Amino acid sequence: MRHAVWLCLFAGLFGLSACGESAAPDVEAPLIPRADLFGNPERTSPAISPDGSLLAWLAPKDGVLNIWVARADDIGAARAVTEDRQRGIRTFGWTPGGDSLFYLQDQGGDENYRLHLVDPVTAQTRDLTPVDGTRVQLVGMSYDHPDAVLIGLNDRDPRWHDIYRLDLGTGERTLVRQMDGYAGAVADDALNLRLAIRPRADGGLVVERIASDGSLEPAAEIGPEDALSSQPIGYDRAGTTLYWLDSRERDTAALIAEDTQTGERSVIGESARADVQALLTDPVSGRALAYGVDYLTLDWVPIADSVKADFAFLEDRLDGTITITSQTRDGSVWVIANDPTTAPPAYYLYRRATRDLTPLFTTRPALEGAPLQPMHAVEIPARDGLTLVSYLTLPPGSDPDGDGRPEDPVPMVMNVHGGPWARDSFGYDAEHQWLANRGYAVLSVNYRGSTGFGKRFLNAGNLEWGRKMHEDLIDALGWAESEGITAPERTAIYGGSYGGYAALVGLAFTPKAFACGVDIVGPSNLETLLASIPPYWAASFEQFATRVGDPRTEEGRALLRDRSPLTRADEIMRPLLIAQGANDPRVKQAESDQIVAAMRANERPVTYVLYPEEGHGFAEPANRTSFYAIAEGFLGGCLGGRFQPVGEDFAGARFDVVEGAAHVPGLEEALAARP
Repeated sequence: MRHAVWLCLFAGLFGLSACGESAAPDVEAPLIPRADLFGNPERTSPAISPDGSLLAWLAPKDGVLNIWVARADDIGAARAVTEDRQRGIRTFGWTPGGDSLFYLQDQGGDENYRLHLVDPVTAQTRDLTPVDGTRVQLVGMSYDHPDAVLIGLNDRDPRWHDIYRLDLGTGERTLVRQMDGYAGAVADDALNLRLAIRPRADGGLVVERIASDGSLEPAAEIGPEDALSSQPIGYDRAGTTLYWLDSRERDTAALIAEDTQTGERSVIGESARADVQALLTDPVSGRALAYGVDYLTLDWVPIADSVKADFAFLEDRLDGTITITSQTRDGSVWVIANDPTTAPPAYYLYRRATRDLTPLFTTRPALEGAPLQPMHAVEIPARDGLTLVSYLTLPPGSDPDGDGRPEDPVPMVMNVHGGPWARDSFGYDAEHQWLANRGYAVLSVNYRGSTGFGKRFLNAGNLEWGRKMHEDLIDALGWAESEGITAPERTAIYGGSYGGYAALVGLAFTPKAFACGVDIVGPSNLETLLASIPPYWAASFEQFATRVGDPRTEEGRALLRDRSPLTRADEIMRPLLIAQGANDPRVKQAESDQIVAAMRANERPVTYVLYPEEGHGFAEPANRTSFYAIAEGFLGGCLGGRFQPVGEDFAGARFDVVEGAAHVPGLEEALAARP
């Protein structure tokens, strides 16, 4: 069997079909360059200033994402107002007063974010939290207090984020509340802390009301079964209504309005199939206007009569998913994100009074007209009756009648999402488009433990890492084979974080199910993973103990060992590619080091790529494209798909191939020619 694998690897170097029925289908579509898919977007994430006069967005400056600003009616005259030269800026926004922009930035992927303020006119930038080794959180902003914000900062104790009032003009911080043992707090528009949230020993939460004198009284109890799907999310401007996402006494999380004087609660948004997952509020009153439910696709439901005509108009004019990402202080102008799935996402400026919808830009104009493929939402039955909402993309030319099934079976990549308390959703997906363009079907499965589908589905994943969560992936693989999408031993398993763990489990626990695997920053040993979580995750530890396994008990330790791929590394038979960021604070480098050492000791094929200046994923564009070039060669060798030569995709990237360059077709030659 191993000889057949190596023949396939060698053939992939030259694009030959020496792998029998594992060869990808012959397609006519041109290769989409990796840089167009994974390099910097040309422009993205526009945000309108509170008064509507200015528009800010992210775009490259000298190859690095920075904040650009222009008048909203003349975006062609934009200029960069920040000078980041390394990782790029990804999280930013306008301060409530509209005279400044803020952004968050870490160093080398360490996730110790600092809060920066930049003047959109002078481009003067200030670091407002210049404390090494700390991580800032934004707790509260208000139009009623434009010169200050509430932040959480773990400068006193790395486990807990104390709440400070930060003066945006002077940078002075004033302690509001010390937060030992608390997971977070909720403030109102007066920037008063109203609620504090404390973890319980059983994995549940206690919500406590903060009185004006700072004293606490119980407000709500959230059991462990609801702790990931129930939370207070904020007050209206008057502070008389508290909004919740709440799954207590029901399965799916509903949008709840609570009268803060009487305690009366009313359901204002719900779905029997999925949790409420998005909320649009009026910036003037803070009242709920519409909510979004994402089952197969994201659907908006207007609550207020004032926005019903707006949603009807937008849905009539735009195909695909619509999201309101930014609005003016008076709510008269919206920034609309539109995801048509088979084209790059686009942004529009929408003036509500006149129903004027003005295109701003697409994120990646190089992809306009590219052979992007449709995504199919499918429901896959698990062996115990649960329904796995999944997303399938097929290679160009493989599905001439458009029914979501290829004419003949094709090789497939199962792309597993991270978290695991997250989910895959319908829409444009760069990895789906990349892999489909190279000749693979791509299947993303919302396995049990994924969020958004109700607490029964979420809690079905408790203590099921490497067991029923993995069985869901195996059931989805069996479905794909039975539907004629792929054939046995023609699927790779691929993913990051929990998805990387799933790839390791797939190769170690079901050694013959997958042809090969790609693990990106995935844990290999659940005991060492839980022993090395960041200090600021202390408030979440009981959740890990409840849902993954409790390392404080012998029974829990035995479960963690049993579910760790490292314990079965000697059973891995198929080729494995591992990529790791050296600064990853969540899944430490040791998680990859130890599985690579075990593979080496067992003389199993493994390729290990280490990025010394990255963390939990790869932020710098050159690093991203270099990884995808290596992964593409690896998958091409394993499954026989198409392969774009490395070309310039290693230029500017900082990585080391620690192990197994010879196992990836063309990698040794590309490394030798590396600039």
